Amino acid sequence: MDAYDVAVIGGGLSGLTSSIYLARAGLSVVLIEKSSQLGGRAATIKKNGASLNLGLHALYKGGAAEEVLQELGISVEGAYAPAKGGMVWNGKLFELPGSPLSLLKNPLLSPSAKWELTRFVNRLRGIDTKALPPISFREWVEQEIRDSMIRQLIYAVCRTNTFVPYPELLLAAPGVRRLQLVFKGNQVLYLDHGWGQLVDHLQKEAIRTGVTILNSKSIAEIFHDHGKVRQLYFADGDKLETSYVIVTAGPSETFKMVKNAERTSLKVWRDRTKPIYAACLDVALRKLPISNPKRHFTFFLDRPIFISTPSVISNASEDGSVIIHACKDIGFGSDHSKNEESQLEEALDFIQPGWKNEQVARQFLPKIKVAHDFDSIDRIDKSYGPSVPEVYGLYVAGDWTGRGEVLVDAVFASAKRAAQEVIREYNSIEVRSDLRS
Repeated sequence: MDAYDVAVIGGGLSGLTSSIYLARAGLSVVLIEKSSQLGGRAATIKKNGASLNLGLHALYKGGAAEEVLQELGISVEGAYAPAKGGMVWNGKLFELPGSPLSLLKNPLLSPSAKWELTRFVNRLRGIDTKALPPISFREWVEQEIRDSMIRQLIYAVCRTNTFVPYPELLLAAPGVRRLQLVFKGNQVLYLDHGWGQLVDHLQKEAIRTGVTILNSKSIAEIFHDHGKVRQLYFADGDKLETSYVIVTAGPSETFKMVKNAERTSLKVWRDRTKPIYAACLDVALRKLPISNPKRHFTFFLDRPIFISTPSVISNASEDGSVIIHACKDIGFGSDHSKNEESQLEEALDFIQPGWKNEQVARQFLPKIKVAHDFDSIDRIDKSYGPSVPEVYGLYVAGDWTGRGEVLVDAVFASAKRAAQEVIREYNSIEVRSDLRS
């Protein structure tokens, strides 16, 4: 039976990141992925030569993801996007007020609204989100903003950058932090050739540091005895001995892997989390029917729809195709009966009429899970992991185990936290063993 100090389950961004930290600390590490390729939701696929992500992705300058990548020495190629976009209201397209001049020219906003928005953005920079009360994002916005149109704009910006279409449920602090990143300008990095390049860089670093990678291996059970992790049992009958396991899957999938999980905190965590979903239509075009270098994204203020054209900023596809992402936030998925694909096509028809004539490839994801949970008002003072208290050596990481971070920032930050806890515990045992000897 193979033996490793640590087993990391899940070959997405969180699993790769954890494995690198662990291997750099001198531990023997095995990374286990059930599919044939690494990346998870960050994987990039090729269709007719075009590079397509699994829906919308965003890497923010100054966020936890960038901090971890810099710490690991992982660099990615791409370009930061200026805050120049469009917004749709009542079937009309307006320029997003991303600069003082565009704000003055905007016919959608009244003079008093323009003045209020200017003051709000200036005030936003100085807000200490850690000092905000535990109220909903909607309650905070209603306290801060009087103009109804500006409220609609702020809700749309926050919804797009968190995938949470429920301002009445989202905690104010993470929503405000997202606004701060967005309104700084030039903060969103569009990656060249899709997010697969980030996965490739992390995989190369994991291999360089000595991580063993096992693809196409499904976990049947994480076996623990007398409160300690002992072994992993694979679905194909293989076994692996280890004392530490980091699981980067979602709460439901993690629960299924762990022996007697109903007696652990995993049951409470699984039952409490609220996954959110989106419908995504990604298309690759030979060229844009309407070229507007000043507009690479568009908010629909009266609908939870957002369109992004990363090719305006970066080399989104290796073959030179123009990539467009259209996304509708469907939250808990209760309105999935609606025809999201037609709605997204109609939105593209409005922004890029004639796009179908230039289509090279397309991909429709009717209900992709964009996050296993989010910071809601129901989660005040409630956090998950990294350790599972009832099972020594068992840890969790992923977007649902964040500490106020959102989406990919939570993925990277939680991976670092879990790895650091394992390293501390492993080193403390080594020290105690040395003292006894």
